[in-house]
Formats: sequence, C-alpha cells, structure tokens
Amino acid sequence: MPENPETLPIIRTVSELRAVVRGWRLQGLSVGLVPTMGALHAGHLTLVEEAKRRADRVVTSVFVNPTQFAAHEDLGTYPRQEAQDAALLTAAGGAVMFAPTVAEMYPAGFVTSVAVGDAARGGPSQGLEGEFRPAMFGGVAVVVSKLLNQVQADVAVFGEKDWQQLMVVRRMAADLDIPTEIVGSPTLRDDHGLALSSRNAYLSEAELAVARKLNVILRQAADQAAAKRPLAAVERDAYGAILKAGFDRVDYVVIRHADDLTPFAEGVVTGPARILVAAAIGRTRLIDNMAV
Repeated sequence: MPENPETLPIIRTVSELRAVVRGWRLQGLSVGLVPTMGALHAGHLTLVEEAKRRADRVVTSVFVNPTQFAAHEDLGTYPRQEAQDAALLTAAGGAVMFAPTVAEMYPAGFVTSVAVGDAARGGPSQGLEGEFRPAMFGGVAVVVSKLLNQVQADVAVFGEKDWQQLMVVRRMAADLDIPTEIVGSPTLRDDHGLALSSRNAYLSEAELAVARKLNVILRQAADQAAAKRPLAAVERDAYGAILKAGFDRVDYVVIRHADDLTPFAEGVVTGPARILVAAAIGRTRLIDNMAV
C-alpha cells in the first residue's frame, strides 16, 4: 500500500509483490523490472523509461544487496535515500517500488548460492570485476535470480555502465532457462561525459574534475583499437594516461570481445569489442566502458 499518498506504492514483501503482479496479469498487462540499489539518478530513470517502452507496468526494486559486498567495501555507507527515490519513480511513471528488507530477501536459514562460472569453465564473471571484487557476481546472481523469480517479468532492464554485470546476468538467465528478456540500456553521462553513478556522490569537486577525464581517455583508446592498433599498446597507453590525469590507481583497462569478455587472441580487434576500466581516486572507485 502507498506509504505516502503523493508517491507510488512501496511494497515490502514478496507476497504482496506477487499479488500485485498477479492482478496485472489478470488484466492482460505485461510487466517490466528495473533492479537497482537505490540512490537513484537520471541514469536509473532512463532504465525505467526503457522498461515502460517494453511493458505495461514497471516494478523498480530498491535494495542494497549485502551479498555482493565484501567486508571491506562500502555496504554501510552506500547512499540510501528511499523517499527521494520514491518521488523520482513517481515522476518517471513507475508502477510500484519494491523495497524489501534484508530479512525479507534473506530470511533465517537462507543458504543457497548461485555460481556464475569459474577458472575451469570460464564465463563472463571471470577476471576484471570478478578478480577485484570476488564476492560481487555470486551475490548479484543470487539477488537478480530472486528478483526475476519474484516478479516473473516479461523484460528486465539493466544499465550498460555495468557491462560485465549485464553479461553475467544474460548468461545466468540463459543457463537457468529464465524466460525474462534481459535488456541493456545505454549509459547516461553528464555534460562532460562522466558516466552517472550513485558513487559519484563520494567525489569532491577536485576529484570530479579528474573523473571527467576518464571517458575522454577511453574514447581515444577505443578509436585507436578500432583503427587496428595493437591492443597491448592501446591498453598500456590508456593505463598511463589515466594515472597522469590524476587517478590514484588503475585496476584494469582492457579491450575484450563484447559478448563474453574474452581477450582477442589476434592482439587486435577483429569483431564487436568493448573497452572496460576500473580506476580509483580518493575513496571512490569508478568503472566505465564503451563500445569499440
């Protein structure tokens, strides 16, 4: 039921969510899902808009998922602003906001995990974020599989900014025969080209000026890769340019096959490719990617 008559309904339990979706189904309506961790910004709202184009009703989940955070990461300080999120979703035309508690999503006795590949079998979860945040994709797979099962949506929309995550979710849905269509929505950027992210709120003004150089370096590297420059040289120069721009650390900057994130054996781009980066400035770790 609505917690504020001026905002869309906020649902806390799986049973109530399923009852609402069942009512829509009885009316012959299609259902879309936009999974988020809240602290919504314009980028999230473009996902809602995309889901609205593809479905009659859109459920937006707002849940900071503890299973994808390691002990040293920012679970406790991740921005939370539920009332503002609800107002933004109301303005965007969302149907309901699903904001469960941790106990609702992971009740006492919960022990199930979802594996999304390993060193022997490979898969898009290997390397990159899977190396630097080894707890992440298993946690993402659990919560996304639960949300897809809870909503049983016709379509679910994810942002392309988290490209590796999008590939992991697509692989998981295909492998587990989940019928929901998994759609990627292009990254929304600010006027300087910085990818919008909830974690951008951590940046100081000086750090923000540095962060806005990242997309410029990526685009230059992508153009060089598209022109068949050897990838080892492109990646090496991009790595140095990011540090020179003022970042404190570069975890990776690589150009990979777009769909499965495997390296190009030929050493140059020979098909659809993506350049992906993770770099830190101050206490903020930024990820970004773009097509080559």
